[in-house]
Amino acid sequence: MSITALIAAPLAAASILAGPVPAPTRAPAPLTCQGQTVDRTAKISYRNEIFIKAPVSKVWKVQTDVAKWTRWQQPVASAERLDHGPLRAGSAFRWTTPVEATPYTPKTTLVITSTVHQAKHNQCLRWSGPAIGEGLTIDRGVHVWNFEKVHGGTIVRTEETWTGPQVEAMPDLSRQFLGQGLDAWLLDLKTQSEKGC
Repeated sequence: MSITALIAAPLAAASILAGPVPAPTRAPAPLTCQGQTVDRTAKISYRNEIFIKAPVSKVWKVQTDVAKWTRWQQPVASAERLDHGPLRAGSAFRWTTPVEATPYTPKTTLVITSTVHQAKHNQCLRWSGPAIGEGLTIDRGVHVWNFEKVHGGTIVRTEETWTGPQVEAMPDLSRQFLGQGLDAWLLDLKTQSEKGC
């Protein structure tokens, strides 16, 4: 009898004696902003959150001042508003970020044009748009941000989905890159927002 069989037999017996295995817990509902959410049909998605020891008003100001993103987010090479005034529904902005080569795509710079669809001051944002680079395209990204005032600071939650044949053809790698990008964004937002607090 192999070692695998010796281990598997007692485990199988233990599972029968222990009764039914509990069903896995359900994933949390997608984040929303004014009743709208990410693309629920998207194959590529990622969600995370962070506690920031700063008032929600400061965190909101840092996040929504798009023109200053390059000052605190190293991955953002350029960022410009395509309209003026506070970031609100209908606002648009264009930003760029370099992307390293992968086994499937060349090194490139993504040009992302985002349009804000929902915005509730100090509470939530939702924007979407394409990301286009030489040899890499994300047809549509949908990004939701939630800001919650809590004792001692703010909890920021973010969720994003990607669609498009190119990113869907490499789902694990796409999800990995999306997750790394959002995790870095949250950490940078925390660092910048906590300055002077």
